Amino acid sequence: MLSKLGRLLIGRSLKTTELKSEKFNVLWGLPVLSSDAISSVAYAGEEILWVLIPVLGIMSYKYMFYSALCVVFLMIMVTLSYRQTIDAYPQGGGSYIVAKDNLGTVSGLVAGASLTIGYILTVAVSTSAGTAAIISAIPFLSPHRVTITLFFIFIITIGNLRGIRESSKVFGTPTYIFMAVILCMIIVGIFKVKVFGYVPKPVYKIPEVVSNITLLLFIRAFSSGCTALTGIEAVSNGIPSFKEPSQKNARIVLELLALVVLIIFGGVSYLSTLYHTVPNTEVTVIAQLASQIFGHNIMFYLVQITTTIILIMASNTAFTGLPLLLAFIAKDGFAPRQFAKRGKRLGYSNGIVILCIISSILVIIFNGETHSLMPLYAVGVFISFTLSQAGMFKRWVKLKNTGWRHKAVINGIGAIVTFATAVILGITKFLQGAWIVFILIPAVVYIMVEINRHYKKVAQQLKLAVNERPKEIDFTKQKRYVIVPIDTLNRSFLKALNYARTISNNIIVFHVSIDDEATARLLSKWHEYDIGIPIVVKKSAYRSVVGPLVKFIESEEYAAGSKDTVTVVLPQFVVTRWWGNILHNQTALFIKTMLLRRRNIAIVTVPYIIFEDNEECLKK
Repeated sequence: MLSKLGRLLIGRSLKTTELKSEKFNVLWGLPVLSSDAISSVAYAGEEILWVLIPVLGIMSYKYMFYSALCVVFLMIMVTLSYRQTIDAYPQGGGSYIVAKDNLGTVSGLVAGASLTIGYILTVAVSTSAGTAAIISAIPFLSPHRVTITLFFIFIITIGNLRGIRESSKVFGTPTYIFMAVILCMIIVGIFKVKVFGYVPKPVYKIPEVVSNITLLLFIRAFSSGCTALTGIEAVSNGIPSFKEPSQKNARIVLELLALVVLIIFGGVSYLSTLYHTVPNTEVTVIAQLASQIFGHNIMFYLVQITTTIILIMASNTAFTGLPLLLAFIAKDGFAPRQFAKRGKRLGYSNGIVILCIISSILVIIFNGETHSLMPLYAVGVFISFTLSQAGMFKRWVKLKNTGWRHKAVINGIGAIVTFATAVILGITKFLQGAWIVFILIPAVVYIMVEINRHYKKVAQQLKLAVNERPKEIDFTKQKRYVIVPIDTLNRSFLKALNYARTISNNIIVFHVSIDDEATARLLSKWHEYDIGIPIVVKKSAYRSVVGPLVKFIESEEYAAGSKDTVTVVLPQFVVTRWWGNILHNQTALFIKTMLLRRRNIAIVTVPYIIFEDNEECLKK
């Protein structure tokens, strides 16, 4: 049943040789890897107004535009810097690889941890913002905010588990539609005011001025608008996801992304200054602009629908970038190696699933409120930006190859600007929740280091020396001891006992008695069948099965010595229904878990298939 459902949702398994066809070209790489950055225009300008409006009132719109210009300048610097990263590191990996290669392992892990947190927050923020767009158009859905957001995360997860090629077409088309609709709104909105003389009327009352602009207030507004830059690094992370020539295609996508964000973010910010939008938790700034420019007609709902879709699609950038990043980290031994394995559809499915789970938990904790999640959002991203630019600067200075000076200048300025932004974000957003990020990043780095230490210990203990050879053992003189635990005498046990007979003559059947009546019935049946193998019965006052078994093996009562290997043969049911495992095999699982820790005990599991259909059982 589960396998059929899996095939229905995810599709058939793909061969490894089909990997080349599961990559992006420029047409589909732009919307999929850039959807996060493109969608940021839906809330980045709004975040600036959240800071300015309560203090400056009508004067907010002047300084909002200045803040937007600073964000655009920063975006250009980051884009130029990451363009050089693409040229220098064609294998991808972005900030993690650059920082690790040039600044050391710890810096690389900090960058990797920062990006990991950023990607998780991207999913939570984007899908929550998409839900907010729906509620702006259909207010009565507000009580179901969290449920709707979790549904969107689930849909994106399934789409990505289906593979790169299918997800790119499904998630890429809405991004292009959004770009077209927003560009149309920008053009119509500007013409309506500048050419046709329309005088906008704010949808909501603008608060009174309570103070003047200060440097600190402007910096806070700028830092809030920096969410528009999230997602830019995804292109450099995902170079291996592009078709050949992968570097060239990634570079083109990065340049197109910068151009699109420049036009859309700048345009929407300018519209906000013309139409005097006022941010609130019920109706988004984009919804206010659409209602003023188009009225409540089909275009208004088209803007809301496409905005909702692009905000949800923005999380697809994280679903593309984080699994690839985790694969790089896992290959270096700092994350579970399962993250480096491709799934049935050739994607890194383990990374996709873990991203779905953690982001869903975040949505539940923060009740799907975008504004509550924002303070956590951009801090980690700018830390990774800074480490990447600093790493590239050091690389150019060290290599001193052709044109290194102007490259070092670009990355040097990028490092300074992004570091300053990270500091500003850390200070201004610290009490609003950014302090959590400063705890999470060291915690994640510590976990990565511990994982790597574990892998090194395992490798050291398993490593064979060059001159190491198998020991010469006279197996004819070695005794083989076998224990077959029994609960009830049935076909499953008999199959396990028959196997035990093929490997040894020194067999003991072991029973732990926790019910006198059940034990009496077992012994009566045992003597009735007269199998000819001794059965040992030990009572367990505390109903433990494993304890008496281990105690018996280690006691002088048992013939095997401390250096002898004892094989424990366990019968195990194999059921044909997924829920059957819940009903069976729990005792066998506990026995295996405990015995696996003992060096002198080998465990063999003998399966016995249980069919739900009796007719099918007879055929077999």
